Order: sequence, then structure tokens, then C-alpha cells
Amino acid sequence: MPIREYKCKDCGNYIEIIQGVNEKPLEKCGKCGGKLEKLISNSSFVLKGSGWYKTDYGSSGGNGGNKAEKVKEDNKAAAAPAPSCSCAGGACGHK
Repeated sequence: MPIREYKCKDCGNYIEIIQGVNEKPLEKCGKCGGKLEKLISNSSFVLKGSGWYKTDYGSSGGNGGNKAEKVKEDNKAAAAPAPSCSCAGGACGHK
């Protein structure tokens, strides 16, 4: 269940309470009886990975969701030799 945060508009009292998604928001401060304002807070939900791609998550079949295979392919591409110099006669000093 999510933690909801409220702040009293009258006394400034700060309240954190665990409430269900379908529960009615609090309206009255328990300290002074003033009106509570619901605060928007940061979520603990964090996305990890390189993005929203099929290869970021497991797959039920085939090799489409196998991230290890994709890493191997990327490593092979990175290990490929650099193209030879295209300058005429090697004037730039590349070999």
C-alpha cells in the first residue's frame, strides 16, 4: 500500500500515512482540526536498463529477449578492427 503525505494548511503539521489506493483522502488535521493538503511525493519506483526495448526483459521463447546474446553481439562489433586510412599515400601518418 502506498504512503500518502499531507500537510495542514493551518498549523503546518506534516503527516505520513499508509492508505489503500481506493481509500478516501484525509481532510482534517488530527492536531488542530484544520484542512489537510495532499502532497505529491517522489516514488520509489525506479526503471533500470537501457530503455523500453524487448531485449531489456526476458522472453518466453526464442532468442529475442536474451540480453546476454545481445551483449555478445555488441562486444564482437566493438572488437572489429578499425578501417584503414583513406588518405593518399599515408600522408597523415596512419598505418
